Amino acid sequence: MSFLQSLESALNTFVAYAWGTPLLVLLVGGGLFLLISSRARPYRHLGHSIDLLRGKYDDPNDPGQVSHRQALSTALSGTLGLGNIAGVAIAISAGGPGAIFWMWVTALVGVATKFYTATLAVMYRGRDSSGEIQGGPMYVIREGLGKHWRPLAYLFAIAGLCGLLPSFQSNQTVQLLRVSFAEPMGWVSADNSFLFDFSLGLVLALAALAVISGRIQRIGRFAVRIVPAMVIFYLLLTLGVIAYFWQGIPDAFALIVSDAFTGKAVAGGALGAVIATGVSRGAFSNEAGIGTESLAHGAAKTTEPVREGVVAMIGPIVDTLIVCTCTALVILLTGVWQQGEGMEGVSMTADAFSSVFGGWGPVLLLVMVVPLAFSTIVTFWYYGMKCFVFLFGTRFQVVYTVLYMLLIILGAVLSLNIVNSLIIGMYAVMAIPTMLSTIRLSGRVNKAAHDYFVKTPGA
Repeated sequence: MSFLQSLESALNTFVAYAWGTPLLVLLVGGGLFLLISSRARPYRHLGHSIDLLRGKYDDPNDPGQVSHRQALSTALSGTLGLGNIAGVAIAISAGGPGAIFWMWVTALVGVATKFYTATLAVMYRGRDSSGEIQGGPMYVIREGLGKHWRPLAYLFAIAGLCGLLPSFQSNQTVQLLRVSFAEPMGWVSADNSFLFDFSLGLVLALAALAVISGRIQRIGRFAVRIVPAMVIFYLLLTLGVIAYFWQGIPDAFALIVSDAFTGKAVAGGALGAVIATGVSRGAFSNEAGIGTESLAHGAAKTTEPVREGVVAMIGPIVDTLIVCTCTALVILLTGVWQQGEGMEGVSMTADAFSSVFGGWGPVLLLVMVVPLAFSTIVTFWYYGMKCFVFLFGTRFQVVYTVLYMLLIILGAVLSLNIVNSLIIGMYAVMAIPTMLSTIRLSGRVNKAAHDYFVKTPGA
């Protein structure tokens, strides 16, 4: 067995252990606890998020770096994109159609989870070694729970450095560009594409460097322009495919629900594999309970933590309940999920669009995927940088940036299975300190929410 094969096997074992029953209980059970603890209050105030996103309560003098709208767009840019395109395809191929049902469950309880994590990210902001105000799970733990809990803060930051890699995005973006253009044009072949992949990885790295040089402020401005437009474009694209196969929609939903409790589409009928795949992919997609979104929401300009919690609730709805569902329906309705293992992720989704739009299918998908994948890459740099600064201070930030650029390039030519396993495993590790600290501090959020909604008419 080669070194890469041994590494891949070890990472797969790690992922299976990390996403075992204890973590599933922590994410879904913890989300249900937060939902019950809040008496579903967050769900009753979703309408208030619209006023917040419109800037009705914005004050440029409030502490923070970006507006509510920019914070949400940045958080969504970290979740929307290849997780919704390639991730859904991988979930169906690994866990069957029933995995989508468990992604929905993760999103529904994730609405409450995000309300709490984003509220805490503002409530317990801290300062880095340069004195700049920062938010995120590690600062929540440090500022809200005290020194005895600090090892959990370091655990999150270390896992964030390993899990918030750009490799998955660069890998799948380059793959889609190669499959959609380079191979059909005869520029490269599937087994002789190293130079092509490396060159595109270099281009992505240089483009990312141009954006991240402006830090969170430029990332926020970039995300608020790109994310809404690409989401609307993708929804129109998927609705075109769904409308073409409209007669199969009831059967597709029935298959998702029935397979969620039988696991018939998985080898051996392993129901546990269906649930684990759905929950892990749902968490990877909308990041509820993982804590990464708090790194963006913690930068919002506001003195009212609950406001950012209300804004953050929109994330799982848009990301998983809407966009991921549309992707799943496209894959199921076109039948491409039954034509192979589908572990190449984005290629399966591209094939699904090709069945309706012909050669234009991958091209149209490319128009949406590349901007969102790129926005994820620059957002993950910001997330990873905050973890790096928490661990090592601000003095060596340039070291992290250089390493990050190299990882973008390496990701373009690495095995998807190795990269995917590492990231998924680290997401599981990040969820542990995030959920434990959130549950521990949930009572303070409940009190703050009660006070805020009492004093805010029409919220």
